[in-house]
Formats: sequence, structure tokens, C-alpha cells
Amino acid sequence: MELSLSGVGTRLGGRWVVDGIDATPPAGAVTGLLGPNGAGKTTLLRLIAGLLPPAAGAVLVDDEVTGAPVPVDSLPRRRRARRIALLEQESSATVPLLVREVVALGRVPYRSWWGTDPDDSAVARALAAADASHLEHRAWDSLSGGERQRVHVARALAQEPELLLLDEPTNHLDVSAQLSLLTFVRTLGVTTVAALHDLNLAASYCDHVLVLSKGRLAAAGAPADVLTPALVRDVYHVEADVLSHPRTGRPVIAFTAPTTSSGPHPVLATKGHA
Repeated sequence: MELSLSGVGTRLGGRWVVDGIDATPPAGAVTGLLGPNGAGKTTLLRLIAGLLPPAAGAVLVDDEVTGAPVPVDSLPRRRRARRIALLEQESSATVPLLVREVVALGRVPYRSWWGTDPDDSAVARALAAADASHLEHRAWDSLSGGERQRVHVARALAQEPELLLLDEPTNHLDVSAQLSLLTFVRTLGVTTVAALHDLNLAASYCDHVLVLSKGRLAAAGAPADVLTPALVRDVYHVEADVLSHPRTGRPVIAFTAPTTSSGPHPVLATKGHA
């Protein structure tokens, strides 16, 4: 799917939380959406998904028939849900469903008025792709955080999207599972935008990155070009050295603990005192 952001912005609570974003994530590639907490990553994903209307600018995708760019929020909900899947950060709510039933929710946009799915094998394929087939008959509320994350991915894949949006997809996963998941996402060949906190994961697995700071786009481009010591200092307010991975040649970022002009970080300085 072709995706472009043209001056996109929105206000929440009377302030601009996303402000004037211009970007074109490469089609068929994995784009990392980076930035500190509160930078606007989740809000921008919801704008791209068409779940929030922009107060300024437009999120454009290619029309299925003409190929011309159209605002994503102008697409009928059912058509939009068939083309775009959003994996949001996990909520704490529990539901009395089996894993297979949770994944089948991704097939809702394809169901007929009689509730039938034209591709009843799609759920099995999605579970297998997410390495979650062994969980199929487990109760959703019995799963660990990592298992739930795999099932969330399977549900998104069951939609068979052209655009995959992931909000912190590696949460609750151990190191092996994080690497496996991002390796798998890269093999999909689907236009993907993933909000990530870990800059080293982004440097290792993303083809392109967008860095947000206070709702605005601070930088965009290939990880090796964007993730520089100056960028890390300006956006994250920590010092860093950017090294080269001995096997892949991709950037590896080594951080230095933040300090203030008057001494150690205030939180660290007071730790252990009443």
C-alpha cells in the first residue's frame, strides 16, 4: 500500500499532540516510528488507521480501483478494515473467549450478512504465521503477556492487511521473541509502521525511521542516517555513541546515563531516601 502523510496534525486536550507531519513511509518496507513517551506515536498511528480524523492535513492511501491517493478517513469502515490492521497496546481487559475466537475477530470485515467467512482457513494461517497455533484452544485470559502479544499479531494478520500498524509490538516479549517477531514482520512484504521504544531494535530491523519529538517530525530516513549522537541528544536528552554491528554493519547505540548540570539525575540521587 502507498501511504503518505501531508501536514497531518490533531489536537487533544486543547493542544497539538501531532503537528504538521509530512512523511512517505516506503511501500512494502518496515518503518519505525520513534520518539520519547508523549511524542505522539500512538496518536499518529491512530490517525494513519483512520480512527482519528485529522484537524489539519491528510493521511493518504492509494485507492483500490484507481490507484489515486485518497484520504484514509474517507474510506468506508469495512473497506478500511480490510486493508489496514492496527495492533494497539494491550489493554488489561479480559474476555471469555478462546484464542482461536480472538484471532477470528480479525475476519469480521470479511464476514457476510449471515456471519460466514469466505476463507475459513485464514485464522489457521494467521495463527501459524505468528507461531501461536499451539495456543488455539487456550482461554484468552489464561495467557501470559508474551503469549497474548503473539495472539494480537495473529489477529492483525487474519485481516490480511495491505498496511500493518504496530504499537509497541515487542512489549512483554523476551529477547528471543522480540527478534523473531521483527524478523517475521520483515518477511511479510507488507507496508508496516511500528512504534518502537528500543532504538537498537529499530536500527536492526527497520528500513526507514520517523522520529517524533513533541508531536513534530524531528527526522526521517534510513536508520544509519538518522540515528546519530546529535539526534539522540536533541530528542532523548542523553549522550550516545553510535557503533557499527560487527556482523550486520547496522548501527548499534550505546547510551550514557543522563545527568544534570548540578550532578546526577535527581531521581537517582534521591533513591533510597525517605
